[in-house]
Amino acid sequence: MLTDVSFDMDRGDVTVLVGPSGSGKSTLLRCVNRLTEVDGGDIYLDGERVTGPDTDVNALRREVGMVFQDFNLFAHLTALENVSLGPHRVLGVGKTEARKRAEEQLEQVGLLDQADSYPAELSGGQKQRVGIARALAMEPKLMLFDEPTSALDPELIGEVLSVMRDLADRGMTMLVVTHEMSFAREVASTMLFLDGGDIVERGPPEQLFENPREERTAAFLRRITELHS
Repeated sequence: MLTDVSFDMDRGDVTVLVGPSGSGKSTLLRCVNRLTEVDGGDIYLDGERVTGPDTDVNALRREVGMVFQDFNLFAHLTALENVSLGPHRVLGVGKTEARKRAEEQLEQVGLLDQADSYPAELSGGQKQRVGIARALAMEPKLMLFDEPTSALDPELIGEVLSVMRDLADRGMTMLVVTHEMSFAREVASTMLFLDGGDIVERGPPEQLFENPREERTAAFLRRITELHS
């Protein structure tokens, strides 16, 4: 449950949400694209109110890409087919153009050579990169990442974070839930520490890591850094 959560993002920002399990991080992400409905307050994307009763939720989700913990790829489709499906079926892009767009996105995440592979033939890191390519093929304004490396073996985490760093470098607006503190410290424009459904502290990574104002923030960051060191 979230209570009185409010923050802004500018185009190109990378906002990283951190906090203990159950603090509301994933719920916040799901509220942004209406997978979870809010019962108070409003959310705006590019100046448009997305929480109103007249909002076209399907149109909203075309502008907000989401990468989940558990990939959610279609097992019966190849990597290329997984990525091209959305542009073709949802955006109405022709099959040839959708395939071209899918190839471009697979190349961007370093997986063009796996275009004809099925999910069962891919590693966890490769599946997640296909998931990122699939979201990017819809040309979203905002990308949501819900602990995208939590289901991966340690040796595969780096390849996914590398793709996310590249996205940040190219100006993609990103809202990220992660426990990868080195990534947060390197890439985040702003970090939000959530606990009990509230934003306890916010600021640039240097502030939260080097000089947190709240003891809860300091204790969490110490604990999570020790666990991942």
